[in-house]
Amino acid sequence: MPMPSDSPRSGPLSHIKVLDLTTHLAGPYATMIFGDLGAQVIKLEAPGGESTRHMPPHYIAGNSTYFHSINRNKQSIIVDLKSPEGKQVAMDLVDECDIVIENARPGVMKRLGLAYDDLAPTRPGLIYCSLSGFGQDGPDRDLPALDIIVQALSGGMSMTGEKGGKAVRAGLPIGDVCAGMYCVIGSLAALARRTATGEGDYIDVAMLDVQVAFLTYQAAAYFHTGKAPGRQGREHDMIPLINCFEAKDGVEVVIAGNSATNFKTLSDFLGVPELPEDPRYKEPRERLKNKESLVATLRDAFKTKTSVEIMAHLRKEGMPVGIVNTVDKALDSAQLKHRNMILDLKGDSEEERARVVGDPIKIRKAGRKTHTYAPRLGADSRYILNEVLGYDSGKIDALIESGAVQEKGLAKAAE
Repeated sequence: MPMPSDSPRSGPLSHIKVLDLTTHLAGPYATMIFGDLGAQVIKLEAPGGESTRHMPPHYIAGNSTYFHSINRNKQSIIVDLKSPEGKQVAMDLVDECDIVIENARPGVMKRLGLAYDDLAPTRPGLIYCSLSGFGQDGPDRDLPALDIIVQALSGGMSMTGEKGGKAVRAGLPIGDVCAGMYCVIGSLAALARRTATGEGDYIDVAMLDVQVAFLTYQAAAYFHTGKAPGRQGREHDMIPLINCFEAKDGVEVVIAGNSATNFKTLSDFLGVPELPEDPRYKEPRERLKNKESLVATLRDAFKTKTSVEIMAHLRKEGMPVGIVNTVDKALDSAQLKHRNMILDLKGDSEEERARVVGDPIKIRKAGRKTHTYAPRLGADSRYILNEVLGYDSGKIDALIESGAVQEKGLAKAAE
């Protein structure tokens, strides 16, 4: 039976198997990273399929674009964990996999008999990562959480938005994707330790913890001063020359001119060469103290130049600068295309074609050479039972006939 993915499998983790018990965004994003790094990712789905397969409003061959964006390089098996036979299939998959990742609400895996403490006594090398909104312990552990909830509770959302305006959710789902990244980091750390000691480990990642960790220097400033930061707007609250300005043609331009050299370059170009020598702006502390007058002068000066002129000159001078792109313009970037950050994935049929953003990790010697289309629901059930678990055809047929495992599933049609 041929492997339903690139063969031989490439990537630095091509020797690793990951059992993916996740749904929604944070967990599947984590397991996609493992797949991008070459691991064999076995996505165990309930009958009917993982919820994001059905996420409106956009669909490709019956599965949502949302699902396609985070599920490449995986294999799908449909297992009914409520049946004894289905649960045994899951237990056998745990035996064959190096890492198990789940993002159910705390307690769900325990009720299924698939929690780390249920499995570890007979599997001392097991690496198991639980990803949840608030963690596996503490007074809030049982509360539900989504990306916007942890953005709000972490304090990060309170800093996002225009000064004097309402708090704004970050347009990117940072609560989800960053938690997924930490899940991978923790699991790889445990994998490295297991290589040295033979022992597995349990990783507990909370979305809220991750968002709070991102407060970094803002938290340190609060601890020092007792004053909570407010809305940041389009600027840096500590460095006035990291800011966003409107050009003559109405395009917004972001600059980082905080070094003495860049400040002079910027001032000369904008026709205000006196600024760097002005006692109010000569040193960083003075610039911060007199931020309002400095920024006001620069806003007027920026409106004398077009965004094209600004970008061309400042880039030529080696100064960090960029325009505020819309998503369509960003994805049309020659740089991103050169870096293979736009992937064209193809399935078995002509309608199974999806464009998604690519893998940002570029590994010279062991990087994955190709990427596979997100799996159709249950497309790999029989393959996994036979090639991964070693079940014979009679046992496989019995499991499928009983409904404990399914080999075909249909996503809900787009409404």
